[in-house]
Order: sequence, then C-alpha cells, then structure tokens
Amino acid sequence: MTPPAAAPTSRDIEAFAQLAGRLADVARLEILPRFRTGIAVDAKSDASPVTEADRAAERAMRALIGETYPGHGILGEEYGPENTDAEYVWVLDPIDGTNSFVTGKPLFGTLVALCRLGRPIVGVIDAPGVNERWVGAAGLPTTLNGEAVRTRALAELDRAWLYATTPDMFKGADRDAFARLSGAAWRTVYGGDCYAYGLLASGHVDLVCEASLGTYDYCALAPVVEGAGGVFTDWAGAPVDLDTDGRVLAAGNAALHARALAVLRGSEDGA
Repeated sequence: MTPPAAAPTSRDIEAFAQLAGRLADVARLEILPRFRTGIAVDAKSDASPVTEADRAAERAMRALIGETYPGHGILGEEYGPENTDAEYVWVLDPIDGTNSFVTGKPLFGTLVALCRLGRPIVGVIDAPGVNERWVGAAGLPTTLNGEAVRTRALAELDRAWLYATTPDMFKGADRDAFARLSGAAWRTVYGGDCYAYGLLASGHVDLVCEASLGTYDYCALAPVVEGAGGVFTDWAGAPVDLDTDGRVLAAGNAALHARALAVLRGSEDGA
C-alpha cells in the first residue's frame, strides 16, 4: 500500500463528503430516467440481477472521481477494482437493491463510500426513488437531506425493531445465530436493503443484522450509522474495513449493540 500522507483535516473530510454527494447526483441522473421503464435485466456470474442503470451510474461516478482525485482508488460492484492499494479508495454500489429497482419498488439506493487505509470515513446512502439522502462523515453529524439525525436510545433488546434484507442471506451457523437474535428482539422486519440503515440512523429502527454482503454493500453504511450516534461492526465486534467478511451488525447505541452481539455469539439471551 502507498505510504499514507498526513491524516485528513476537517476541511478535507468536508470536501470528500461534498464529492460523495456529487457522485450520488450523477448516479441519480442515470438511474431515475430508467426507473419503472421495463428496463432489461441481465444475470451476473453469481446470478444476481444487473441493468444498464447500474452500469451507467457506476461509469458516471468513476469518471467524476477520476477527474477530481485521479490518485484515488475505486472499488465498484459492476466494474471491479482500480488502484485499490491507494491510501484513499472509493467504494461504489450504483444500485443497492436491484431487485427493488427492477420491480418498481422505490427503496433501492446508491451507496458511496470513501475509505482511508481500508476504513470507511465518508458514506452516502442515496434513495433517489423517494428523494432521501443520508450523509455521514468522520467527525461530522449524519444528515438526512441536510438536517442532522440521531439514532434512538432504546437499550432493551426485547423492545427493539430488527431489520434484515432477507432470511436467505443467513447460511448454516449464521442462520442459527440470526434466529437467536430475531427471537430475542421485539419484531423482525425483512426488506429495505440499504434503506434500513438510513431508518436506523434516523431513529426509526433499532438494529440491522446482515450477512453475505459484499464490500460495496456495507462500507457506506458505517459512517452514516456512526455519525448518528449508532454502532456499526462485524459479528466479532470489530470496526468494518475493506476486508470484513460480509457479516455486519448495526445498532442505535452501544448498550443495545452489546446485547445483540452477545446473542449472536450465543453467550447471552439478550435480557
């Protein structure tokens, strides 16, 4: 990896966050005109769906990054890695929730993250179908459409609302672990993809627990959740980075996160 320069200043972070917003803007220009148009759907090698909206949005974001920070790396879902040993790497998911996008449900999102030395420092969850955008950045409060948001202080697991995109994402022992957590929570709701993490940051949801995620699925989420007062880790309780195994746990506060993590591990019942 390229030797790091000095740590970014608050002005640097603000500039990075502004660019992340511009990246979401150019992605919207490619995505929204294709939404609910009967767009063709292709299957990738892993059988997941992809459309020209995904590809065009990522191309537009990559072009803007190249113009603005040509020395930065890029890791995108559709076009792979580029210069990812750089100090700064942008992680792009042009449409998180392609299943929702192609079936007309507006809760898909564009995810934009900037990682420094492998750790996310800026994240954007943009939901163009409902015109909502969460922005999180290190040292700054998370905002929704420009207004600061906060997670809620609920600490009792048996009163918590838990989200996951689908039960199918949990395999083997992970399925058993999630079942314990779901059984300990007040209610479990499925669906939403990245939108669930925005709901958590805004204080409407208490927990999101997922597995089988790609790097581009989770990097943008951590700064959004953390900047709103929440906690975002892997299932071992460690901060996420570019090498996290795809199992993540987000909670509105540290006390609730600790209880949920203990249940996932099978060491407590969450009481």
